[in-house]
Amino acid sequence: MVFNFYFEQVNEKLNFPGMLFKPSIKKHMANSKQQQGMKNAHLHDLFIDELRDILGAEKQLLKGLKKMASAASGESLKAAFEEHYAQTEEQINRLKGVFQSLGLLARSKKCKAMAGLLEEADEIMEDFEDDPALDAALIAAAQKVEHYEIASYGCLVTYAELMEHTEAMSLLEETLNEEKETDSKLTQIALSESNLATKK
Repeated sequence: MVFNFYFEQVNEKLNFPGMLFKPSIKKHMANSKQQQGMKNAHLHDLFIDELRDILGAEKQLLKGLKKMASAASGESLKAAFEEHYAQTEEQINRLKGVFQSLGLLARSKKCKAMAGLLEEADEIMEDFEDDPALDAALIAAAQKVEHYEIASYGCLVTYAELMEHTEAMSLLEETLNEEKETDSKLTQIALSESNLATKK
């Protein structure tokens, strides 16, 4: 109340009715109130920013997985990409649940890292089109994506645990385990099929 009165007087005297002092103070006070009693509250803004980043990444990945599934020649690899597409849709819903558990709207932002990884995947599909090493190259591109996601979800699980966001931690941990399983599955396909020379 004191802050609001002070800035109202300042705005009136300076004749700047549209200045952003007052909303900024209100936002700061709201954030402070929201974080009262939260353990390791200094991680809150980072946690939310990373959640928005990975939500954007998952949405971007859906388009990439469609392209990779279409480009793959091996049936096992094609099926793995299609399965992960459906899994990614569920992971997006799970992230929305994380935001809901925190009392926030699920807002994403463009993930620059994922954009770069998918751009590289596009280059690989173009460079190795009709090449016997195409599937091996696709797996390499896909595993780079998986490793990025594993790192991202690993950090988010840690932040959630430290701030005692139990429900959020559980949801994020479920996705983290799925990403690790997908990475292992891609390795198995590489070892048993895609990376092997074709028998003549």
